[in-house]
Amino acid sequence: MKILIAHNRYREAGGEDAVVAAERALLAAHGHETPTLEVSNDSVAGLRGRIATAWRASYSTVARDALAARLAAERPALVHIHNFFPLLSPSLYDACRDAGVAVVQTLHNYRLICPGATLRRDGRVCEDCVTGSAYQAALHGCYRGSRLGSLAVARMVERHRRLGTWREKVDRYIALTRFARGRFIAVGLPAERIAVKPNFLAEPAGGAPAPAGDRAGALYVGRLSAEKGVLALVDAWSEPGRALDCPLRIAGDGPLAERLRRRAGPSVRLLGPLAPAEVAAEMARAAFLVVPSECHEGFPMVIAEAYARALPVLAANIGGLAEIVEDGVTGLHFAPFDARDLARRARWAAANREVLARMGAAARERFEACYSAEANYRALEAIYAEALDG
Repeated sequence: MKILIAHNRYREAGGEDAVVAAERALLAAHGHETPTLEVSNDSVAGLRGRIATAWRASYSTVARDALAARLAAERPALVHIHNFFPLLSPSLYDACRDAGVAVVQTLHNYRLICPGATLRRDGRVCEDCVTGSAYQAALHGCYRGSRLGSLAVARMVERHRRLGTWREKVDRYIALTRFARGRFIAVGLPAERIAVKPNFLAEPAGGAPAPAGDRAGALYVGRLSAEKGVLALVDAWSEPGRALDCPLRIAGDGPLAERLRRRAGPSVRLLGPLAPAEVAAEMARAAFLVVPSECHEGFPMVIAEAYARALPVLAANIGGLAEIVEDGVTGLHFAPFDARDLARRARWAAANREVLARMGAAARERFEACYSAEANYRALEAIYAEALDG
């Protein structure tokens, strides 16, 4: 069938953009047509452009009319919306309703219930906007540290919460974890319309990895920013008198890169940003991956990549991460925000290579069962069928 995909790209390509591209390729591989309505935040220029974007974030008639024209020309069976913020806006739902076309919305982050999209404020988990008004975010500058920007996003959240948009105008939602599904239900989204479907990864080149052999050391891959927990990560390896013998290699870039270089001990090496092939090589040599996030992640693609390569994961016991990484089976949990507990678990992992290898094998099995392309397509097909029936 024909599925129109709507997506608002970020200035810096991220995990959501990669997921959209991969899912579109997956659908095409199974014979579906996938026309797109895609915009990019690169088009927002100057103060006037930012003001106009902020005003239209709540409801863009320009985007609604653009989608209406595409629906008339393409006549798709359904529309799959990924990210509508800020240029496309929830006005897309009205275009679909007017055309009588079913809507599926993937909840890649928490933007519908949190202006900052991460359920995090001042270095800690925050659900004030889940239990109360989203306008609280404007007081704290939750969106990019800007009170005015936060006000614009809060206006969008509150307007459509009040109008019942989230409850009435989407046929099926896709949450990436059971944890995320629960948070959206808590704010009023209809439970019966929210399916859980994780992200997926195409089979890495070379197929299934060979059994663990000379793998050693820990690996972090991702953005070097506060919400990712990288300060606690480096502290776990660098605390005076308690430094870990197990080497840690850090791949990625971000606002904390220079601070981490100054803070890192002798067993920590910052690699900078790496190409995908270089990340794959690092995963092949590491004994375990560390995901120390201090926020409610959506579904980090780096975990799927690790599982595909039989690499177990040490993950912070927070939100959906505690669900994606099964403690003692595909990896280990440690207390979030706690460098000492992370160091304790990492020390144990480095000393128990055989157990770690078994966890790696279980991680690969989990990838094949849950996070492979074929498993994902079956789940997506079922969600589409439910949306069309609805």
